[in-house]
Amino acid sequence: MPKITGGCLCRAIQYEIDKEPTSSATCYCRVCQYIAGGAPSHSVLFHKSDVTIQGKPTAYWMKSEEGNSVARHFCEKCGTPLFSESEARSDYISIKVGSLDDPSIFKPSLNIWVESAQPWHGTLKSHTPKSKFASISQKIRQLFLL
Repeated sequence: MPKITGGCLCRAIQYEIDKEPTSSATCYCRVCQYIAGGAPSHSVLFHKSDVTIQGKPTAYWMKSEEGNSVARHFCEKCGTPLFSESEARSDYISIKVGSLDDPSIFKPSLNIWVESAQPWHGTLKSHTPKSKFASISQKIRQLFLL
């Protein structure tokens, strides 16, 4: 597999990944809507040890609805959302699909927090089977760093 690369708009922060993602998701939670400008957030999950980051993103730490401490990493210069990480799952990093140099590699495997989706998000939900729309367990939510 070729290396996966990406970074922020101004290229002050860049990354590369040597392995396939462990999973991928579209998250409709209200926090992701804030980060994505109203849309759901599309992310791919990797083992942190497989990701090499050049540059220093700024982190904003917060508590999720589940009570986990979660960091949202972004470029301080251009504002591009890049990564999320959770203290509960510190061995993983969630990479925002919009920061990938080739976002076409994104293949959503599940939708999460769909109960928070806005009515106009409807067309985006069709990418994943309907069985994935049900509320999900806390364990799965933690896996996606919520």
